[in-house]
Amino acid sequence: MRTRLTDLLGIRHPIIQGGMQWVGRAELAAAVSNAGGLGILTALTQPTPDDLRREIDRCRSLTDKPFGVNLTILPTLNPPPYAEYRQAIIDGGVTVVETAGHKPQEHVEQFKAHGVKVIHKCTSVRHALSAERMGVDAVSIDGFECAGHPGEDDVPGLVLIPAAADKVRVPLIASGGFADGRGLVAALALGADGITMGTRFCATVEAPIHDAVKQLIVAGDERATNLIFRKFKNTARVARTPVSDKVVEISAAPDAVFADIAHLVRGADGRRALETGDLEAGLVWAGQVQGLIHDIPSCAQLIGRIMDEAAAIIGRRLAGLAA
Repeated sequence: MRTRLTDLLGIRHPIIQGGMQWVGRAELAAAVSNAGGLGILTALTQPTPDDLRREIDRCRSLTDKPFGVNLTILPTLNPPPYAEYRQAIIDGGVTVVETAGHKPQEHVEQFKAHGVKVIHKCTSVRHALSAERMGVDAVSIDGFECAGHPGEDDVPGLVLIPAAADKVRVPLIASGGFADGRGLVAALALGADGITMGTRFCATVEAPIHDAVKQLIVAGDERATNLIFRKFKNTARVARTPVSDKVVEISAAPDAVFADIAHLVRGADGRRALETGDLEAGLVWAGQVQGLIHDIPSCAQLIGRIMDEAAAIIGRRLAGLAA
């Protein structure tokens, strides 16, 4: 299947693996790229820029196909050395970067100056247009269904994707709620040039997380998520677990402040949950697409199945309707 996205990135299938904290490691990214999609390493999963350099080298030893790196810029009191992570990406010869978060202009300019293609992740049309003016090569638009931070507008993909496609001129990638061939064809029909999948790739053989977490995703349905941090204007969608239920309960108090839940939402605790399978250790991030995930295939099996389903829908079902 050829789209503007496959042409831009030099990939066979218009499918990108989301840049997920603690999950976007070489074994998963390489497996996605080897299967014809675009695998993504997550820069800040690595504790230092030098560790990222080594992870880029490790990924390159596992695939000769294109892969990218996610660099998420968050406003914090003690920010990571973003410029050093950026330089590690450039030095590593990475050709595609997915940026996300706060004020990426400096990073976009530097990546572009070194010939790196930039995809910026957004949750609204206005932010997508801002990224386009910034000079990015493609925009990834996240609907309200997504895991992670869906923004504060609560616009689902069925509306957000075509609304963005009406105004954005660079290639558009649909994110949030995608797991199968039906979703890919729907995204293309809505005006996107491809899809990003995060939660779906967590439930694969190569995902470097504990099987108990993968089984949680398979067992969950479309209702098995919680929205947290809404009160603090930083809405996040996570899997429904004892930890996230407790966060919701505490946050519901009229006088609740972030300090009341801070001990439950530490990133290091979420990492421990992913690595040990202890679902009471910390948050597990997952989207409503859990309701469409029923097995744990390899990345090659998953992408092959999606493309076969998409071809069947386009070639038979839709062609039959047109007749």
